[in-house]
Amino acid sequence: MSQWKKFKIQRDNGEMVEAQAPVIVSASRSTDIPAFYADWFFHRLKVGYSAWTNPFNGVKSFVSYEKCRFIVFWSKNPEQLIAHLDELKQRNIGCYIQYTLNDYVKEGLEKGVPSLEKRIDTFKRLVDELGKGRVIWRFDPLILTDQISIDDLLNKVEYIGDQLQGYAEKLVFSYADIASYRKVKANLEKNQVHYQEWTEPQMVEFAQQLSVLNQKWHYKLATCGEKIDIDKYGIQHNRCVDDDLMIRFAYRDKVLMDFLGVEIKTVENSLFGTEPMPAGAIMLNDTQYAIKKKDNRDKGQRQFCGCMVSKDIGEYNTCPHLCEYCYANTSKEVAVRNWKEHRQNPLGETITGQ
Repeated sequence: MSQWKKFKIQRDNGEMVEAQAPVIVSASRSTDIPAFYADWFFHRLKVGYSAWTNPFNGVKSFVSYEKCRFIVFWSKNPEQLIAHLDELKQRNIGCYIQYTLNDYVKEGLEKGVPSLEKRIDTFKRLVDELGKGRVIWRFDPLILTDQISIDDLLNKVEYIGDQLQGYAEKLVFSYADIASYRKVKANLEKNQVHYQEWTEPQMVEFAQQLSVLNQKWHYKLATCGEKIDIDKYGIQHNRCVDDDLMIRFAYRDKVLMDFLGVEIKTVENSLFGTEPMPAGAIMLNDTQYAIKKKDNRDKGQRQFCGCMVSKDIGEYNTCPHLCEYCYANTSKEVAVRNWKEHRQNPLGETITGQ
């Protein structure tokens, strides 16, 4: 059952249907909308709705953008977003970008992405447009293979981390948990990638060495969906769809703040100095802070996922990056077929144009 309010909308064909109207949109965990479907998404945003097919039962449902106040974008190549950012400002819709910036060039695990240097340049251009903190660096997933050791991964992370100094605030990573993801395991085996599962001592070793590297960067470090606690190395559990970030970047949006259950307070001064901040306060500027009055966590996500409630509008089997370890595509062939379907009807209700 949807947690979002529902409204009647008129489809492109004139039919009246019921649509859920989320306040927070995720675009998308299921495919790379910025890289391949940016024009489609911003057209559908202008039209006011899109359609989404449930991957479990095949039922089509509709998503209205009438109430949308914030979008979390996910991408390995979000360059196409740059041309559309002004549209979000005009609509008073906030955003930030989860930017997966890996280096598996030599091993050929991500053949469909641009060169590493071009992707690093795109990261910097997006920060110049949006501001520091709104583009979050992800090295995700960390994969061990017969060609990639822990030291190799650390070297890859160090190179990118050095390039992003002054632009990135945070590094989010996850250890590839291949056994838990049937599609990942099948895709790696089909593509003859000889992977290794992470052991807990190896996870700790990587975390320990990463914390040493971070002494020169001072990034916030966080894991995505990981059970292991490595906070003694300065590494926290992440919220990728993060209400704290939304508060920081959009606290002037009263509608969004009311939805998140946020109160904006003024720093009180007295003869004895500034009053101490309440526990959990989020400092906004020199004179204001925010307090959350409700828990926005999405109880429907994985056990160790800290994300807040949002509506993901992407669909599986539609990403033509064709990464060897992909969790979102059943096969490269299916993804390419759906991408071709999209190009036949690039502005249709659904990503696939159907």
